[in-house]
Amino acid sequence: MDASQAAAGHAVFETVIGFMGIAWSDAGLSRLCLPQRNRDAVERRLLRHAAADQAAKPEPQWVAELIPSIKAYAAGEDVDFSGVPVDLSGVDEFRLAIYDAARKLGFGETTTYGELAKRAGHAGLARETGAALGANPVPLVIPCHRILAAGGKIGGFSAPGGSATKEKMLAMEGVRVGPPPPAQVSFGF
Repeated sequence: MDASQAAAGHAVFETVIGFMGIAWSDAGLSRLCLPQRNRDAVERRLLRHAAADQAAKPEPQWVAELIPSIKAYAAGEDVDFSGVPVDLSGVDEFRLAIYDAARKLGFGETTTYGELAKRAGHAGLARETGAALGANPVPLVIPCHRILAAGGKIGGFSAPGGSATKEKMLAMEGVRVGPPPPAQVSFGF
């Protein structure tokens, strides 16, 4: 990890859906950990990616605003994370294009891996798009949970809890994934 990727700080905080955490550098948000049951698990995930010699720096204003925004999102509020600065140093051009296209999806808006690849200028690379999203260091801010498999299926999710977490996040945004509920066939009179 070079100096430009060194984390300037991190924070772990509790939300209504579990403990979450963020890490940041001078350039922006470098890591976001989705909900886990305990603080230690989040702390371990953050520190696994942090520089060994982190120097404590004052928390930037955008971090002070981001934490309550994440808590509001976890409580079911419509939050727009598109203005959060992100540090994607070391990320290749393909992933940058995919992440940029994903950031344009709003609360409750979904698309497929194939369509996102097309929007990013890489039509036909749905599998590669899925792999890029699986390596997303800042889920939620880069809303990879809003990308579905062909046919509206849930698809994979590399965060703790896997596809079940993805489905819960989408449900919080009012998106129902999967087959429609069966129609009522009889009133039972």
